[in-house]
Amino acid sequence: MSKQIKILFAVIVFAIIIISSCLFTVQEGQEGLVLRLGKLVTLKTSQGEKHALQYVPGLHFKLPIIDTIKKFDMRLQTLDIQSSRIVTKEKKDVIVDFYVKWRISDLPLYYKRTAGDSQKVDTLLTQQLNDGLRAQFGRRTIKEVVSDDRAQIMTALNKRADSSAKNLGIEVIDVRIKRIDLPEEVSNAVYERMRAERERVAKEHRSEGRAQAEAIRANADAQATVIVAGAKADANKLRAAGDQTAAKIYADAYSKDAEFYAFMRSLSAYNASFAQKNDILVLTPDSQFFQYFNYPNGVKKQERSE
Repeated sequence: MSKQIKILFAVIVFAIIIISSCLFTVQEGQEGLVLRLGKLVTLKTSQGEKHALQYVPGLHFKLPIIDTIKKFDMRLQTLDIQSSRIVTKEKKDVIVDFYVKWRISDLPLYYKRTAGDSQKVDTLLTQQLNDGLRAQFGRRTIKEVVSDDRAQIMTALNKRADSSAKNLGIEVIDVRIKRIDLPEEVSNAVYERMRAERERVAKEHRSEGRAQAEAIRANADAQATVIVAGAKADANKLRAAGDQTAAKIYADAYSKDAEFYAFMRSLSAYNASFAQKNDILVLTPDSQFFQYFNYPNGVKKQERSE
């Protein structure tokens, strides 16, 4: 390889290095600032005003070595603030979780105030919102901060935080309260009171239920006694009426044919006496019980002749 070719190759490599050091890319959602020897590069407008040189997304050029590019995320940022213990108007502590959404609105001012350190923004917003929460909650009861005035509180916090954040070149978009809880020790005490109250109410309901059950059983027993007594009375009446009817039937039958009536009664007696196969009766042959066995007509010959 000749000396000229080596020199040409070195020049090409050097040119590539120089060109690559002059090019930089700003990604979508970002903007960039140029620092020349550690200071912001500014441009003069036609009115003579100065403003920082600011780069939007795309491919750009810079001076090598002396220029440094600072890139910043211009998208919406979310700061999730840790739980804070706040005192309400009733002098009761509550635990509040909330978050804030913000974004850079003035990039040069943001860099001047924070040097690109977002931690300073987080610290300022956290302090401002905690102070605002204490002021808002200190004028309200728990019921008001939980339901009635919650939207009003968030609007006030948003205005307070945005007013302070403008000095940092940022804009507060939204402040939201995620959760409002009682401290653990208070929650446990409230839970115990609620459980005791529920147990008391349950005991009252059980006592009332037992009293109602006893009353229902007593009423049912009384009704059953009345019904059974009525049924027995009706049965006795029916039985008496039946006996009376039967006696009348017997009397009518006897008056019509006394001998036949006596014969039928004897047959009924025979049937009842010999219903069981193992029954044994010891009677004399001339017993009145066998009058229709010994005498077909039920009387002796001499009685018939008489």
